Amino acid sequence: MSSTRLSPRAAALLAGASALLALSANAPAAERVQVLASFSILADMVERVGGEHVEVTALVGPDSDAHVFTPRPTDARALAEADLVVFNGLQFEGWMERLTGASDYAGPTVVATDGIEAALAADEDAHGHDDGAHDAHDTADEANQDEHHDHDHGGRDPHAWQDLGLGPLYVTNIRDGLISADPDHADVYRERAARYLEEIAAMDAEIQALVEALPEDTSVITGHDSFGHFARAYGVSFLSPVGLSSEAEPSAANMARLIDVIRERNVQALFHENMTSPAMIDQLAEETDLPVAGTLYADALAAEGEASSWLGMMRHNARLLHDALADADDAGGEHGHGDEAAHEPAAHEEASHDEAHDHDH
Repeated sequence: MSSTRLSPRAAALLAGASALLALSANAPAAERVQVLASFSILADMVERVGGEHVEVTALVGPDSDAHVFTPRPTDARALAEADLVVFNGLQFEGWMERLTGASDYAGPTVVATDGIEAALAADEDAHGHDDGAHDAHDTADEANQDEHHDHDHGGRDPHAWQDLGLGPLYVTNIRDGLISADPDHADVYRERAARYLEEIAAMDAEIQALVEALPEDTSVITGHDSFGHFARAYGVSFLSPVGLSSEAEPSAANMARLIDVIRERNVQALFHENMTSPAMIDQLAEETDLPVAGTLYADALAAEGEASSWLGMMRHNARLLHDALADADDAGGEHGHGDEAAHEPAAHEEASHDEAHDHDH
């Protein structure tokens, strides 16, 4: 039997290659940026911009309500260990300052809505302020005033993610925060953010097309007042029994007033929200004989399915509204609301939470 002997040089090269392979196999994967996001929608945005270079934890997860969230000691520890913290701002997370103080976190933070109030003010200055734009919301406000003082958002609607036209501000703020925390992957974050912005623009156009098919006098009833930015951006009037916080409870007088408004406006369907109690909407359905058309997603993503991402959630909401209401003209009066209903043009009602409208939320 013959054997092949390696030369000393070849044997040395082979041994060196084996050592390199062993080191490579045992080397830890590149550490990912630990990002703590305040709630599920922001967590999804961060994952889309950061990709494989980030590990994201949401303090308030899918189908959970940030309005009633109470931080735990484990949340303070998670925040202290984060490389980057991302939260919405506009007083959406009333507990965030308290949590940050308890954790002694001193790292970088991203306020995802930075620049949004200025952008809205500039848009209003450019296009003028329509005094009739708030009519649809005024009726709900009259029914809500006694709830608002307990749930202060500083007169601002913090649910700005409901307008995809404001999405670029969210994405660029998150991109810049990731670059600050991890400059080595700055080019990756810029590229991923640019692709994401293209998807956002396409989804915005898709939603515009779906909503344009709705009757001009469409009014939508939901569990709490979280769709003001959607209303302003896409021209749909939203009403609710309570104000900006899902924690508020409507009084009997509020519910009675809203039932009158439903009849006046010839509302054709009601909608649940994924993280608020269905009891209010179910009561309205029973008293008005209106159908509950499905579930809209406002402040939290779904745990699975189409609405488990921000853009998927937005598409789900627009499709649900379209499917339930696009043929409402043919059904007007089926629910006994009568032909005397007063219809004001919804295109001039929709800015139900225009930042300049100074309600006392």
